[in-house]
Amino acid sequence: MKLELTMTEALHDYVTAISPPEPEPLRAVREEAGYLGAGMMQVPAQEARFLATLVKAVGARRTLEVGVFTGYSLLATVLALPPDGQVVALDLSEEWTSLAMAHCRRAGVAHQVDLRIGDARETLAALVAEQGAAGSFDFAFIDANKEGYADYFDGALALLRPGGVIVVDNVLWHGAVADPDATDSETAAVRAFNERVRNDKRIDYAVLPLADGMTVAVKR
Repeated sequence: MKLELTMTEALHDYVTAISPPEPEPLRAVREEAGYLGAGMMQVPAQEARFLATLVKAVGARRTLEVGVFTGYSLLATVLALPPDGQVVALDLSEEWTSLAMAHCRRAGVAHQVDLRIGDARETLAALVAEQGAAGSFDFAFIDANKEGYADYFDGALALLRPGGVIVVDNVLWHGAVADPDATDSETAAVRAFNERVRNDKRIDYAVLPLADGMTVAVKR
């Protein structure tokens, strides 16, 4: 018999109550994003906590983030790093990343963020070409435009050390991936990415139905 658990409001409140409290810097990001009407697009608090836990579990010192947006997941990651750790963060938007970096400065961790504005495909290629960069990252989080997922994943994998972890967000895409009538470009891109990962011999992975679906992959 399959156990199906519906996340009711009461159950969500219970999970929140038994979880570690949301750090004040993250609460500030969440509240400002909500004020700007962007709260639904950033990762939820429990997902950010999961990412931070993974960062600590792998002993990460150098991490990669493809897609910054409000900076909620970025800040959650950098707060989980040791004082000498670094996040290389990639995004196209100067407007959103200025918000993200403002919160990083308030939290006292902006010096640990290497922000690179531009097309992530090009930035990843430049990163891979940097001397000593390939194989030097411990962790990567991808949450950007879905049509670019395959390229972002390949770039991140090249930068990751063996045993490093990649987390890819939105792999269930609001459930649309299982709907045969959903034929839009983003859904098609997520489906294609999921099939590609399924046949990728470079990794071990699991798909978790957490939030909007997450693929957690370990580089062999």
